Amino acid sequence: MSRAASVLWLRRDLRRGDLPALGAAASAADGGNVLVLFVLDPALWDGGGPARRAWLAATLEATREAYDGRLCLRVGDPAEVVPAVVEEVGATSVHVSRETTPAGVRRDKAVAAALGEAGVEWVETGTPYAVGPGSVVNGSGDPYKVFTPFSRAWRDHGWPAPATEPQDLSLARVASDDDGWKTVRAALSEDDLPELPEAGEEAALQRWRDFLDDSVTAYKDERDRADRPGTSRLSPYLKIGAVHPRTLLAELRGRTGQGAQTFETELCWREFYADVLWHHPRSSWHDLRPALKGMTYEDNPELVQAWKEGRTGYPVVDAAMRQLLTEGWMHNRMRMVTASFLTKDLHVWWPVGARHFLDHLIDGDIASNNHGWQWVAGTGTDASPYFRVFNPVTQGQRFDPRGDYVRRYVPELAHVPGKAVHEPWKHDGAYDHGYPQPVVDHAEERREALRRYDAVRGSGSS
Repeated sequence: MSRAASVLWLRRDLRRGDLPALGAAASAADGGNVLVLFVLDPALWDGGGPARRAWLAATLEATREAYDGRLCLRVGDPAEVVPAVVEEVGATSVHVSRETTPAGVRRDKAVAAALGEAGVEWVETGTPYAVGPGSVVNGSGDPYKVFTPFSRAWRDHGWPAPATEPQDLSLARVASDDDGWKTVRAALSEDDLPELPEAGEEAALQRWRDFLDDSVTAYKDERDRADRPGTSRLSPYLKIGAVHPRTLLAELRGRTGQGAQTFETELCWREFYADVLWHHPRSSWHDLRPALKGMTYEDNPELVQAWKEGRTGYPVVDAAMRQLLTEGWMHNRMRMVTASFLTKDLHVWWPVGARHFLDHLIDGDIASNNHGWQWVAGTGTDASPYFRVFNPVTQGQRFDPRGDYVRRYVPELAHVPGKAVHEPWKHDGAYDHGYPQPVVDHAEERREALRRYDAVRGSGSS
């Protein structure tokens, strides 16, 4: 085992490039060794679904390789593990990217307090965002409540250039826990895992450059088409920090056209939701806007299970839910469609769906996911109008016009041609291979949803 002057504790920054905290750790080491550490916290590991564990495991393997095999993996409560490792290697400082989620903030306060008692310096450098949450405020010093003015201020605020890797970096070689990498390998061997993308920083950058070369020009027009590969598919890498948004924004600079501008705006949405969560921690699992207080919701486990398994009888909804289960990812337009179906056709409170998504999405980010659900439910910042109820048939016809997306994930309907697949009840023989009838009547449930929304909005609760 080698000694280390400083510790770099990785969390949502599993990469080596464009990592300011690595530079800070190297500077603090002043020519000494830097220990790169990851703590596998059973409280988080055990609570994630198999796909999320596998994606983290694959990324950890890639990160270990990026650090020349010198990623120290320890298992346990970070408040106990990090101070123990620091004492073991004799480090005088611990370096991290600042965390801004409610759980991350609580964890870091506990670790920093334990280190402080031992006289070890706690240093936060950078965040997982181009502009750190809390940095963009209006003229009165208050946070923005609406996306469009936030996006203007976010662009005006700007962000630094990507960080360069420190020269002459010396990495400590410190043993991992015996069962740490065994746990990682076991996660990659679980049964019925979805088809995961290639993991790691190199894979993220390759996907990004392929997107820049092939797809960014048409991104504005193609990103909503579920049947085409028009999105970047970078969200799993951004979630885990295999690539930093600052890197992407730097390479977008100078590119003109609506596609590049739209992609930048999508990155801004991610930063906006992180900012909202920073200022309103309770909004992770509670309505940001209590305008719908008193709303009545249904508790029907059978219908919720049908939604989760992709057996609602509405083809585009079922295709999307099955994509989630088979890939650990879902097309963004379809996330809105399936969320609308759960909250407004089945009348289920949005956290039920948000938890299911976080269990399965390898890009499941609590700020983006849960505020996206509130947007659909009509309870969040920039909320969709409460009376907007996505029609699963017309959404399918518009964004999967030939039915290719549905047939890809719903083999029971593979024999139904063209756009007819979105209305199997109108096609003879559509149900010959076991596809279910609709579990509800969309037109009726739309009227019921509007009735419920009107009732609470008219009660004075807003």
